Amino acid sequence: MRKSFCLFPLALGTFGLGMAEFVMMGVLPDVANTMNISIPKAGNFISYYALGVAFGAVLLVLIARTRPLKTILLWLMSIFTVANLIIAFVGNYHLFCLVRFISGLPHGAFFGVGAIAAGKLCEHGKQNQAVAIMVAGMTIANLFGIPFGTFISHHFSWRITFLLIGLFGFLIVYSIIKLIPYLKPLPDYGFRGQFNFLKSLGPWLLIIAVIMGNGGIFCWYSYINPLLVNVSGVMPKYVSLIMVLAGAGMCIGNLLGGKLSDKFSPSIVASLTQLSACIALVMIFFTASNMYLSILLMCICTGCLFAISAPQQVLLIENAKGGEMLGASFSQISFNLGNAMGAFVGGLPIEYGLGYQYTALPGIFFTFIGFLMLFYFYKKYENLN
Repeated sequence: MRKSFCLFPLALGTFGLGMAEFVMMGVLPDVANTMNISIPKAGNFISYYALGVAFGAVLLVLIARTRPLKTILLWLMSIFTVANLIIAFVGNYHLFCLVRFISGLPHGAFFGVGAIAAGKLCEHGKQNQAVAIMVAGMTIANLFGIPFGTFISHHFSWRITFLLIGLFGFLIVYSIIKLIPYLKPLPDYGFRGQFNFLKSLGPWLLIIAVIMGNGGIFCWYSYINPLLVNVSGVMPKYVSLIMVLAGAGMCIGNLLGGKLSDKFSPSIVASLTQLSACIALVMIFFTASNMYLSILLMCICTGCLFAISAPQQVLLIENAKGGEMLGASFSQISFNLGNAMGAFVGGLPIEYGLGYQYTALPGIFFTFIGFLMLFYFYKKYENLN
């Protein structure tokens, strides 16, 4: 069997996880209406999922670190499937929060184990491209899956959306069984040994870079809809179509970032990509009123957001000796922390009555810090010749 086919189940998995995480943002008003709660209260369903992502990575190390990688992937996707099927039928707010927390548990763990598996299943020297193929599932979810899930929710029911996500989980489990070969467990260094890599500066530089870089972009991207409408002059009925372009930028950026990282140094590709995002945010701040330029810069920023994903994931694995599973999971934990931080900080200028283009200002600061972290990592740990 060709090794590229073995990566297909991993991409299916990230597609499903992307749907489960991000579709909630599109169906939130429908869920709130059905359950007779406010939209801010329904927003807790997003927060509980993020908490599950963080706890899941630690539970993975505690419970499953000695298991074969294929077995772990199957268990993670089984939890994902059952949790999303239950969500489709839940009517109680507190139970919904609990099940959303459970459905988030496999997220970071799957990305962590999946990235390690992708590195073992790919051809030599193509680890970054293999991880990019895995992450492509999430970018495709943003491009097609989430708009489709939101459409189903608006025209039929959000319960059908989550039912379809749960049923899709069966396909993921089946593909893992059929297409992924046996992958032996990683060496076990004990529970404490999994955390030893955090004693080094290198992994912390990468973790801070992920939080700051993603947080900086999400300062602006969290408010992209009102910015396009109120500042750039886009008619509301065209926003959904334009967001498809943002998803296309994610897909192209993800694949390009993986390919370039295998050809050049992953850390220099990541640092220059982060710098490009910083420059794009500077331009957004000054030119947001120009509709066409605003849309173009949006695609560049979303492209940078995912172009940096594969090299950062691979770098964390390579610099987490003895704790590869936890290190790889930290990428998604940091990503979610950055999202939460960015949405909060980006909203501050709006609260003080400034225009939506001002959301880019804190983003510029954060992405520049992310660039400095990555560039310092490159100079200290990779640029040794």
